[in-house]
Amino acid sequence: MVFNVEDSTVDQQVVNRLSEPTVIDLLHVNSSMGTPASNGYLDKKRGDDKGNNPDIEGAGEINPASIKHHVKQCCQETFTLENVLNKFPIVKWLPKYRCNTFQCDLIAGLTVGLTVIPQGLAYAQVANLPPQYGLYSAFVGCFVYCFLGTSKDITLGPTAILSLMTATFGTAVSPDLPGGGKDPTMTIVLTLISGIIQLVMGILKLGILVNFISYPVINAFTSAAAITIGFGQVKNILGLKHIPDNFLEMVYYTFKKIPETKIWDMTMGLVSLVVVILMKKMREIKWADANDPDRSISIPKLIFRKALWIIGTASNAIVVISAAGIVAILESQGVANGTISITGHIKPGMPTVSFPKFEIDNGNVTMSAADIFSKLGSGLGIVPLLALVETMAIGKAFARANNYKIDPTQELLAIGASNIISSFFQSYPITGSFSRTAVNSQSGVKTPMGGIWTGGLVILALCVLTPWFYYIPKSALAAVIIAAVVPMVEYHMVRKLWRANKWDLVPYTITFICSLLVGIEYGILIGIGVSLFMLLYPTARPKVKYTSRQGYLIVTPMQGLNFPGAEFLEIQIFEKAVESSKPKIIIFNMEHLTDLDFTAVQSLKTLTTDCERHAMKLILANGQPQVNSQVQAAAIKNLTLVNTVREAMDENCLQDGNTPAVIGNDEEPYMSHL
Repeated sequence: MVFNVEDSTVDQQVVNRLSEPTVIDLLHVNSSMGTPASNGYLDKKRGDDKGNNPDIEGAGEINPASIKHHVKQCCQETFTLENVLNKFPIVKWLPKYRCNTFQCDLIAGLTVGLTVIPQGLAYAQVANLPPQYGLYSAFVGCFVYCFLGTSKDITLGPTAILSLMTATFGTAVSPDLPGGGKDPTMTIVLTLISGIIQLVMGILKLGILVNFISYPVINAFTSAAAITIGFGQVKNILGLKHIPDNFLEMVYYTFKKIPETKIWDMTMGLVSLVVVILMKKMREIKWADANDPDRSISIPKLIFRKALWIIGTASNAIVVISAAGIVAILESQGVANGTISITGHIKPGMPTVSFPKFEIDNGNVTMSAADIFSKLGSGLGIVPLLALVETMAIGKAFARANNYKIDPTQELLAIGASNIISSFFQSYPITGSFSRTAVNSQSGVKTPMGGIWTGGLVILALCVLTPWFYYIPKSALAAVIIAAVVPMVEYHMVRKLWRANKWDLVPYTITFICSLLVGIEYGILIGIGVSLFMLLYPTARPKVKYTSRQGYLIVTPMQGLNFPGAEFLEIQIFEKAVESSKPKIIIFNMEHLTDLDFTAVQSLKTLTTDCERHAMKLILANGQPQVNSQVQAAAIKNLTLVNTVREAMDENCLQDGNTPAVIGNDEEPYMSHL
């Protein structure tokens, strides 16, 4: 392998990135070794002022010691005390912690705790796991994020969408336990692997992958998931049994079994749903004089308004506790005894802390690690990606609203570490929750320390309150879930997309329909595929403007030329040239091209040969220096390269003994005349 040191150029972006080297930089250097950009990268880093590199000998053969030296230097610059401390944002804000900040975080943390406890019990129901697993998933992430997170508002824990994904990829394929229920081993392994993937993405700074999932796809998926989750709880509202999880079958059998509805369950569920929705509205009341500095508000009014807000915020907990109390009273009096479906026994105490098992042997079924990974399948990619999408979207939204910045790379590390550590506490996958993050923000949280109090309250509930959860009606938990997911169905988005860009309705509609009909896990994959196809199609079929003059055909691609569209453009140009009277000259106007890949250069070479066979000549004009260098390096025989289209036409007219052609600005408005 040979370096051309004298002709090497330095990619400024690569040099800038060297100041904070990462593993991905090393991969970039090793994979691009031998290109001019990589030569400049190494020369600037380790060479002298003239670009000479002491590790390059004679003809430029690579010395293995140079790579070792470069890796060592990158590691030394990466693993410094400053960089390590930057991975723990708590070091920056903890020294500034004050009593008033503590008070705000305490109130916000306890408020969020009152929300996450009933939600955790309910979401475990969506995940097809025993209720305690919802609480196991609700506290570890709060502690970890306090040390690693950069958003003061985000609270990590179980969410509706990840609970549905857990049911789809984890419990749906898990074997049954001897005493009934699903074995949680696969969901715990899913949590660990998701965390590892997220952590590696953070280390390699691959958060950019999330940007390839378009907003219409995310929105359609979220709406479809909310409908699936919400309708899936209708069976618990009505007290129906043996309803399939597939959406179409779920709808069919739910309506089919309506005559089997249990009156007590339906009454409890509908009342709970109405009450929780009305109580949530109390939190959203906008008082006319709240932001008026000229009007004073009496203390009793302030207390009353704050009480309404607290009641609205704690609506889930109030409804669930009240429903459990009513059921306990009714059963103690022998009324409706056994006719209301209740949560039943919940294992008290903290979860057993252990490394996740990669095998299942419960007496009935034996599965190896290979079997577990095979069953999890595409969930190993979809679950961590969806968790990242949720966290990033929530973090950015509240950072903009509250006027501060978050570090996307650090967020990847935080959520990855949270899932990894949570897996040791028998948690299923967690991510940021929009509803609880909103409560946290509205409660006036100041730092991520609020999560400590949220996690502490969940631990208190596990250790002390689990006996009281026995009487919680499943219909009340279903009401909590439905009230939480209904706002996620953004039906008004269709009108916004229609007004903004009608083409965005294509991935939106396909994602939404496929998520409901084919399955929620396949719907988002299909949506991403359609969205990427629409993104890449203009590259594969680039727009081209053709201008004909007597004896000339001027071809102007309106965007970059790369391998997906190179052969297509080659064929189109030649067909355009021969479809009528053949021009003597084809002028390829490259003013919009910033780069050419190998396939594009080869297409130009083929086009030149085809033109020669048909007594035509190909001239390249208006190329930028980098493009011209790439064309010259290819050494294409009989290919002419000029600076401007006018120059190409004038020279050829003079060779023919004619007057140079005049190109008016009005005739060629798209051509450069610099």
